[in-house]
Amino acid sequence: MPDTVNQAGPAYGIRERIGFWLRNDATRLLFPSVCLACGEPGVDGLDLCADCLAALPWQPPSCIRCALPLRIPTGDDTCAACMLDPPPLAATRAACLYDAPLDRLLPRFKFHGDLAAGRLLSQLMARAFSGVPRPDALVPVPLHRARLRRRGYDQALELARPLAGALDIALRPDLLVRQRHTQPQSTLDAATRRENLVDAFVVPGTEPLPAHIALVDDVMTTGATLHAAAEALLDAGAARVDAWVCGRAL
Repeated sequence: MPDTVNQAGPAYGIRERIGFWLRNDATRLLFPSVCLACGEPGVDGLDLCADCLAALPWQPPSCIRCALPLRIPTGDDTCAACMLDPPPLAATRAACLYDAPLDRLLPRFKFHGDLAAGRLLSQLMARAFSGVPRPDALVPVPLHRARLRRRGYDQALELARPLAGALDIALRPDLLVRQRHTQPQSTLDAATRRENLVDAFVVPGTEPLPAHIALVDDVMTTGATLHAAAEALLDAGAARVDAWVCGRAL
């Protein structure tokens, strides 16, 4: 059964911030933090100032299947659209809505090589997902090798690696391959996005998959990419596939 509605968790205190860096890169604690959104001094162990941290658009009560906010929370955790046409994802977790300051940090990370912003975003995901049921493995949504060569890094993997370390979950980027070099999804409408991803993903090898997998990606817009990846994993034998994203676009 799907889990409860995704909501922002408890206050993200200094112990959690420092713990993130102790698990991932303890040398980071030797340097003063600077807010990546406005340039002011950051709070201890976090590259956001107190004001920008307070302004983060944490995900409100939302549909467990698609992570769109519920207009009138009634205790039913699935929206009408997902009841009528259930997606392949058993649950979708979004740390935040795609709004300020996330809408500045995520493009800098994804398109301009700002890996420090990526590490901050992964830290926010660790905070948001610390209390949800743990999957058996995290699988970053892969880039095609041509786009990986051009960009130089895989943004989903850069989010997933510290997230897996912080939450003590196996990281399995080997379980999914993007076999078709598709057009960038950001340039397409919803219908064309789905067509663009037909047979885009494949599960290599024949080893049994972990029963419960969570896909990791930066932003969910229409969900076409995550749905195509989830269908490939389910077809290959996974029992349940969730999605964990940093931002949910409305």
